[in-house]
Amino acid sequence: MTSPIGWPKKPIGYEVMRLSDTHLPQGLEGPAYDRRAVRVGQVHLGVGAFHRAHQAVYTEACLTAGDLRWGIVGASLRSPQVAEQLNPQDGLFTCLVREGAESRASIIGALQKILVAPQNPTALVEAMAAPDVHIVTLTITEKGYHLDPATGALQMQDKAIAADFARPDAPATAPGLLVAALAARKARGMSPFTALSCDNLPDNGGRLKQAVLDFARAQDPALADWIERYGAFPASMVDRIVPATTSDDLAQFEARFGVQDLGLVKTEPFSQWVIEDQFAGERPQWELAGAQFTDDVAPWEMAKLRLLNGAHSALAYLGNLAGYQTVDQTMANPAFERFVDRLQDEAQSTLTPPPGLNLAAYRSDLKQRFKNAALMHKTYQIAMDGSQKLPQRLLATIEARISRGQDFACLALGVAGWMRWQAGVDEQDRPFEVQDPLAAKTRALYHMGQTGFEKAASLCSLEAVLGPKLPSDPRFVDAVGAALDALLKHGACATVEALVQKEAAR
Repeated sequence: MTSPIGWPKKPIGYEVMRLSDTHLPQGLEGPAYDRRAVRVGQVHLGVGAFHRAHQAVYTEACLTAGDLRWGIVGASLRSPQVAEQLNPQDGLFTCLVREGAESRASIIGALQKILVAPQNPTALVEAMAAPDVHIVTLTITEKGYHLDPATGALQMQDKAIAADFARPDAPATAPGLLVAALAARKARGMSPFTALSCDNLPDNGGRLKQAVLDFARAQDPALADWIERYGAFPASMVDRIVPATTSDDLAQFEARFGVQDLGLVKTEPFSQWVIEDQFAGERPQWELAGAQFTDDVAPWEMAKLRLLNGAHSALAYLGNLAGYQTVDQTMANPAFERFVDRLQDEAQSTLTPPPGLNLAAYRSDLKQRFKNAALMHKTYQIAMDGSQKLPQRLLATIEARISRGQDFACLALGVAGWMRWQAGVDEQDRPFEVQDPLAAKTRALYHMGQTGFEKAASLCSLEAVLGPKLPSDPRFVDAVGAALDALLKHGACATVEALVQKEAAR
């Protein structure tokens, strides 16, 4: 159904029930199958808003088509918040698709229940070890893999990983949990499940495999050999913008439909999922909802990381510093729109697009998606955990440009925006929390310098983020230092405006 965003308020004294199997609102599309007959065939680690607006929606199409083997058990690896939102609702939630002044809402029934790993890791391990489970998907963000950014190997000295080795019966990390479940399946004479990463990482399947095998090999080399021989870790590329749900979103939904849905997610019409066709066993027919299966995900993945995610991060840092709260507000400034064009020009030169991907059309679609004011996608949300995102979103593209003897002024300004953001205060002197696993280190390094050049040189010493190559290249250090110096002297808006004018004059 379609309705305007400005929904009316509920009448005074109206009693609102919680969304559940027994309280489905009239006029809202719900599951078109018998949920009681659904079997659990998947477990998802990191059941946040993105999973609910993306992979769960693809699985819903499979269930609707009559294949009821693919219900999902979701798992939170940290907070019980999602379980508290969804378990009282029988796993039901609404996916709200917004564009302009229009919205379309549908109830998703693919999730059966939510487990909280810290409360009962054994229950999660047993869920993944169940005979009917063939797929374990993950959206745990870059930091959830506990990989060394420079080498790609599992960080054995990481506190959480070391704790899992010390307590193998109660793992807390994704690698530890996966290995515990795979060990249980091997001991019971079962085949391994397919572990499918859906995070924004280059070669995410390979990186997940590395994390799992490193952990398993340190614990039991025979187990690692079995996983490597019989398991599967397909790569995938996921694309859908899913902003954080606000209290206003919940209130508007409640007023319109007369039910309370604390698991509501909002998203855009666009959705894409490209998956390497490599599975250890059965899989859902996600292609019913438009998923693409391919022998090589890498070109799709690189295009998305460098054109969408790279531009998103640069917009987030620079826009947030300038006082813009959302991406669409940032894009409303003509200088920032031109900046995105120029940054994507730089990135596109490093790509080899796969057959079927029209980069000009893709970029045009991206620009319209960035301008979708109905999403209210917060620049601060995108800016979080930048130390984990920067290497694949901006730094790898810069390395490619340098190797070709090309300049990278716009990409350098994006990196400088990340550096300036580490100060924890915007250009209006409003403080904010830098949410990042390396926040203490980046803040200390930022404040070691006085000028932009000094601050950039100091932050370039952080090899865990910038790697060994770029900080030793004077072309990179000078370009980022000059960009950071300009940000400190003139601010984000003036610096962006000056850069796009200079680029246009070339």
